[in-house]
Amino acid sequence: MYRQVKRALDFFVALIALIVLSPLMLFVSVLIFLCEDSSVLFRQERPGKNCKVFTVYKFRTMKTKTVENGIELSDMERMTKLGKTLRALSIDELPQLINVLKGEMSFIGPRPLLMEYIDRYNSYQMRRHEVLPGITGWAQVNGRNTISWDEKFQLDVWYVDNMSFTVDLKISFRTIRNIFRREGVNCNKGVTMEHFKGNKETANIN
Repeated sequence: MYRQVKRALDFFVALIALIVLSPLMLFVSVLIFLCEDSSVLFRQERPGKNCKVFTVYKFRTMKTKTVENGIELSDMERMTKLGKTLRALSIDELPQLINVLKGEMSFIGPRPLLMEYIDRYNSYQMRRHEVLPGITGWAQVNGRNTISWDEKFQLDVWYVDNMSFTVDLKISFRTIRNIFRREGVNCNKGVTMEHFKGNKETANIN
């Protein structure tokens, strides 16, 4: 029952949020355009519910250039000064309100990961795609980029099995707390999570 109600809540909250936050989003768009001299939005195909492909939107936080002097740049080297601030405050995620309005995402759910990871999941890990992906989620408020992939998948599947209004409310409050504390944004080896290499041999966790 809650899954049907959740979609209606997502739509109306996203609509109100877009209206209220539109001045901030416009201001950030202008800053990115003037300061970084690059496209404002980052667009990328991601797998959603039941692995249905959609285009996720974010404010661009990295330089479009990936190679310099013949050497591939790391995420840390590509991250702009403005981008670091946007990521720390989670402002880069605001364009995903459009994805929520379109029904491609929810406010709360497992984060949409890269398309290339799908073939690397075992059956347990694939269960994260049984619900709509979210702007924030149980894994994000319990470590985000500082926890291992195994821990992240366990938390994602736990959410799939325990999704409720109470759980979503708890995640919402923890998300706001983490934004103010700037917790879990970076992993120990850089500004983003290391790529998931796959571990199909890992036993399913009940």
